[in-house]
Amino acid sequence: MALEALSTTELFNYILYDATLSPPEILDSSNDIHPPPPPSEQPDPVTGRKKRRRRPKVCKNKEEAETQRMTHIAVERNRRKQMNEHLYVLRSLMPESYAQRGDQASIVGGAVDFVKELEHILQSLEAKKCTAGLTNSTGESSGDVSGGTFAQFFMYPQFSQLGNKYTSQSKAAVADIEVTLIETHANIRVLSRRRIRQLSKLVLAFHTVSLTVLHLNITTIQSAALYSISAKVEEGCQLNSADAIAAAVHQMVRIIEEEEDNVVCGNGIVRGQS
Repeated sequence: MALEALSTTELFNYILYDATLSPPEILDSSNDIHPPPPPSEQPDPVTGRKKRRRRPKVCKNKEEAETQRMTHIAVERNRRKQMNEHLYVLRSLMPESYAQRGDQASIVGGAVDFVKELEHILQSLEAKKCTAGLTNSTGESSGDVSGGTFAQFFMYPQFSQLGNKYTSQSKAAVADIEVTLIETHANIRVLSRRRIRQLSKLVLAFHTVSLTVLHLNITTIQSAALYSISAKVEEGCQLNSADAIAAAVHQMVRIIEEEEDNVVCGNGIVRGQS
């Protein structure tokens, strides 16, 4: 349609007619497009929770980092100095045969062997002292005094032949047993009656439960034997506490005694029949 051919009145009427047929569109505010939330505030598709916005790390300046590094170096240097001084003192307290090399492992290992040797000497001297004091003029010993002699070597035994307030056993045990456990190393003391091949049977029983004997001292007095054993708890060992190890050792000693008693009873029956 050519608008030039319409008059002014017709043109005005045409505009009004067109306006009534196509009213202007009204935008709904609810349909407005909103920008998506930032990635840090979007909910997690798994948990449905909003992710927390990470705080930016505070970067230390070079001076603070250098000061912290120098402080750490000074502390480490002081620690090594003290460690070396203590090792020198420890080496000076031992005979040369226990620390032939000057490295740390040799010094510490030699100190362990030296302490174990001193412990054995102390136990032997205590046994000799007690035996000499209780021996009468005719040379006969009066009774079994092993329990009182070695009592000082047992602080908190898990098993006791006499029973005491530190043990929870219902009846007297077949041996005095005390076990202390530090990480994978166990210190075991056993005081029992002397039996035939008792030591070899104990070592074999230790091996069956994954206990490796590292050091072993034996002190005997009259009919008793005191074993001081350092053992390592190997991987796969089911004994994960001092009480469990003590119970296992007590069972070992009980089995050894029962086996010997059975052998003695069997020999007595055979002799009686003969």
